[in-house]
Amino acid sequence: MTQRDWIEKDFYRELGVASDASTEDIKKAYRKLARELHPDANPGDAKAETRFKTVSEAYGVLSDDKKRKEYDETRALFAGGGGAFGPGGFGPGGFGGGGGGAQSFDLNDIFGQGQGGAGGLGDIFGGLFANQPGGGRRGTAPAGARRGTDVETELRIDFVQAVRGADVPIRLSSPGRCDRCGGTGAKPGTTPRQCPTCNGVGLVSRSQGAFAFSEPCRDCRGTGRLIDDPCPECGGDGVSTRTRQLTVRVPAGVDDGNKVRLKGQGEPGRGGAPAGDLYVTVHVTPHRLFGRSPRNADDLTLTVPVTFPELTLGSTVTVPTLDSAGVPSTVSLRIPPGTTSGRTFRVKGRGVVRKARTGDLLVTVEVAVPSKLDDAATAALESFAEATKAFDPRADLLGGGR
Repeated sequence: MTQRDWIEKDFYRELGVASDASTEDIKKAYRKLARELHPDANPGDAKAETRFKTVSEAYGVLSDDKKRKEYDETRALFAGGGGAFGPGGFGPGGFGGGGGGAQSFDLNDIFGQGQGGAGGLGDIFGGLFANQPGGGRRGTAPAGARRGTDVETELRIDFVQAVRGADVPIRLSSPGRCDRCGGTGAKPGTTPRQCPTCNGVGLVSRSQGAFAFSEPCRDCRGTGRLIDDPCPECGGDGVSTRTRQLTVRVPAGVDDGNKVRLKGQGEPGRGGAPAGDLYVTVHVTPHRLFGRSPRNADDLTLTVPVTFPELTLGSTVTVPTLDSAGVPSTVSLRIPPGTTSGRTFRVKGRGVVRKARTGDLLVTVEVAVPSKLDDAATAALESFAEATKAFDPRADLLGGGR
């Protein structure tokens, strides 16, 4: 990519944010687009892959305060009405050529062709691109350096692990740093050498008219290094596919579909760039007794069957809970006389336990009706019905309460 390409691209538009967007807004926009456009999510889609690279390029500039400031200043200078690449550029109305250009410019000064050939666009672009990833100054990362790709995987855990949190081991087969060469790409016992063409920078400069362009070095493919004897394991890439065992720390209260991020556990970076991250999507197996409240995921739910006499006369029933270790335990629940079926009671502190807060256990009592009665039970129930026939639970329903 040439300097002119860099100046003319609208990185804000690529990310879909305003030019005064906050760093957090830029990060959110990039993450959303990166998930949608990632090659792993769009296999074989060349357009999505190209868009992904463009979005990543835009984020690489706008996420860095210094680069963003230089980008904004340079676009204001060159992409506006009086800029070299704008409507008032090299032509009528540009650089004092009419059209409201009140200030005159010396083109020799602008392009560094004045005294000593110093200054001008060469220095502006040189300073600008020296701060780009893989920029053109000694001491910066080579042009071939790029951050490792993020990796996604899935993990299934049980309900208790989700509620209480757990350390869960997983095995992951993915590209990682080659163990044989240590990621250097060179055969063990040898080391890469500095590319003599670009002196290890990864970029070479060439002139085209008034402009000086920097482009990736063809000899080292922008890495700044030459490998004379590649590693037989990775073929010189420094990366090989291997099976790793990792431990995923699942936080207490994680819900089905949540993602856990393991920083730096994705694919390794190239040319000294950092590794990507690993995103683990958690799937929770439902519990046969307990659930999570839709109003507050920190509250657990439980339905307890009770008899009609227990609701009518009142009683104390034993209900299960999950203690702090995730092991089933019990508590006593007092049901007052005259309790209706479907009423919910709150047991404090028996829900999800977090560092800052603890949820509760919501116990809903529901009357259980026996499917069969013997003669004695039938007679007793008929006597009860006769004794309470003055009570009509459907009086309001049938209009008796008008």
